[in-house]
Amino acid sequence: MSTIVTHLYDSFQQAESAVRALEQVGIDKDDISLVSHRYSNDGVKGAPAELREPEDFTAAQAAGRDAAAGGSLGGILGATGGVLAGLGMLAIPGIGPVVAAGWLATAAAGAVAGGVVGAGAGGIVGALSNAGVSNEEAEFYAESVRRGGTLVSAKVPDDMAEAARQVLASTGAVDPIERRRLYEGAGWTRYDSNAPAYTAEEVAAERDRWMLRH
Repeated sequence: MSTIVTHLYDSFQQAESAVRALEQVGIDKDDISLVSHRYSNDGVKGAPAELREPEDFTAAQAAGRDAAAGGSLGGILGATGGVLAGLGMLAIPGIGPVVAAGWLATAAAGAVAGGVVGAGAGGIVGALSNAGVSNEEAEFYAESVRRGGTLVSAKVPDDMAEAARQVLASTGAVDPIERRRLYEGAGWTRYDSNAPAYTAEEVAAERDRWMLRH
C-alpha cells in the first residue's frame, strides 16, 4: 500500500531541495510531483527559457505537446536529474500557467481534459482527491499554488511515509493549518476555479506577505 505525502512551499528553491531529498532517501522519481506557479519570487517569469509558454492551451493540450516533444525538456535545470529534469508548463483553470512535473501534473491535466471531476473543481483538486487526499486539503493546496506557492507531492510506501514527511518538513514546508487559518481570516472559504489567475505583481505581494511572517 502507498500513502500520499504532500507539502507546500513558499519558495520554488525550497521545493527543489525537497524533491532532491525525497529522491535521495529512495523515493522513485516517478512517484514524486512538483507543481509551481510560473512566477518567481521577484515577480518575473520563473520558468527556464527552454520551457514552452502555454499561451491559450488547456492543461491537456499542453501535456500532449510536452509528451510529443519527448526529451526536449530534459536537462532544463542544468545538471539536475530526476523529476526536476522533466518540468514543463501547462495551464490549470483558476490558477493559470504552472511549471509542473510528475504524476500529479499528468493527473491534473487528465482531470481537466476528461471531465473526471468537472472544470469547476480544478485539475489539482481533482487529481489530489482522486489520489485519496481530502477535498478540503486539495482545495487549500490548489489555492496556495494559485497564490504563488509550490506543491510537492509523493506517493510513498506506507513504511516510508513518516520518513518522507520528515524530509519534506525539514526543507522549509509551510504549516498548512496556520496558513489556512490566515486565508480564512482574510475571507477565503474555498478554491474557485473561475477566479482570475494572480498576476505577477499579485504573486510577488502574496509571497512578500508570507516571508514577512517567517
